[in-house]
Amino acid sequence: MISNLNLHAQIMDKIKKNLGESWEDYHIPPPVFGFMQAEFIEYDPKKKRLAVRFPILESYLNPYGAVQGGILAAAVDNALGPLSVLVAPPNLTRRLEMTYSKPVKIEMKYILVEARFIEQVGQSLVFAADVRDPEGVRLARAKATHWIIAENIPS
Repeated sequence: MISNLNLHAQIMDKIKKNLGESWEDYHIPPPVFGFMQAEFIEYDPKKKRLAVRFPILESYLNPYGAVQGGILAAAVDNALGPLSVLVAPPNLTRRLEMTYSKPVKIEMKYILVEARFIEQVGQSLVFAADVRDPEGVRLARAKATHWIIAENIPS
């Protein structure tokens, strides 16, 4: 398990290695990762899990004072995306299904998205994720299907 101050650099190096010469063709990390102030917290290559922390910003709140569901979906996508390139060739999110359990309030300060790889069937990759508060309470969960980009399928 990788968990230290150099985690971001280590993950970026691994993604760069996985992408090979096409590294410069991609926006890694994507601009939205920085916009959301995402921070890698933990990566376990053996268990194929990645944890990413996102601050809760006032600009994310809906009229009820809770974080908009689409913002939580974006956070999940920004955890699944890096994990997907760490475990497979370049791929795209084909389907993302969110189930919300509890409202995310600004008083929580941040959320933690724990993303994990489940399986690969042909070009299809299956992932799951949990969104948790700082105390570990699950606030939402997600299931995702990614699709390996055709030109990246090994022969």
